[in-house]
Amino acid sequence: MEASQYKCPNCDAELIFDPSTQQLSCEFCRSEFTIDKIKEIYADVKPESAEEIQQKEDFESHTNLYQCKSCGAEIMAEDDTTATFCYYCHNPVILSGRLKGDFKPSKIIGFHIEREQAEKLFKDWCGKKMFIPADFKSQQQLEKMTGLYVPFWVTDCNVNADYQALGKKVRSWTSGSYRYTETKEYSVVRKAKITTKGIPADGESKIEDLLMESIEPFDYTALQPFDMSYFSGFFADKYDVDKAGVFPRIKERVTQASRNIINNSVSGYTSTIVQHQSYDIEKTDWQYIMLPVWFMTYRYNDKIYEFAINGQTGKLAGTPPLNKGKLAFVSALLGLIVAIVIFLGGQLFV
Repeated sequence: MEASQYKCPNCDAELIFDPSTQQLSCEFCRSEFTIDKIKEIYADVKPESAEEIQQKEDFESHTNLYQCKSCGAEIMAEDDTTATFCYYCHNPVILSGRLKGDFKPSKIIGFHIEREQAEKLFKDWCGKKMFIPADFKSQQQLEKMTGLYVPFWVTDCNVNADYQALGKKVRSWTSGSYRYTETKEYSVVRKAKITTKGIPADGESKIEDLLMESIEPFDYTALQPFDMSYFSGFFADKYDVDKAGVFPRIKERVTQASRNIINNSVSGYTSTIVQHQSYDIEKTDWQYIMLPVWFMTYRYNDKIYEFAINGQTGKLAGTPPLNKGKLAFVSALLGLIVAIVIFLGGQLFV
């Protein structure tokens, strides 16, 4: 059997046959599968329907692709919408052609937060920051806020959890003039099949992953089948991080969620010493979707600061630039006030 016939069900990288284990292994995510298991997984994969193929062709014929020659960002837009500047570095973009149908998302959540609401949220957020540059909250800067559909990979994972630990229960009591301590040890074993659903990871390398995680969660019940009409008046990112690229982030989040489930099931012990634990992802179901984000960048002292608002819920996140001159002035003023108060206080006791 040609190992190259199959790709890893978890991260989509090539599988290689390992003679030492007689299994197919993925060098990228370290997953291993028996040949029978891979055949079983691929037997469940349905070929694209005629409708799905037609949808990809329609997407390709009605989607313009723009590229920023400065930072390399690639922006998608409906063929009736013209992109003029890069959402990330604010430099002009040029039309570079059409987009392949393979980049068509399966689902999308439309914008619920209108531009006026997004601007108000931003202004309220700025109002709580004392030491930001004045032009950071200017109307000119607000005009650079972009309604952007960000590409996300969303996964459902089947996890095989194996946990072994030594649990101790300790109790002490006093009888007469003696103090007794009793320690009982238990073998704690947890073997479970865990399913995690809807674990997201954005597929855009230019936007900070932590920023996107900070504006989660999105309500997936609002997901709709993708339609180009959602792009009208907005822009969208072309993903530049594929499934193999985001899988380490997915795996980390899935492992942590599974670990929390197992740890929460272990209770009633004075202490536990973990002897072994593993959380192996056996199968991953992927969806490529678009999620709405109001996004803005600001360049200050040769550094780019990013700000984002969840276009569905209004949750916001970002790191504001610090105006060191304003901070130094306020610090000096406070220091002067404290010095005057101390001086005056000293004069009262002369």
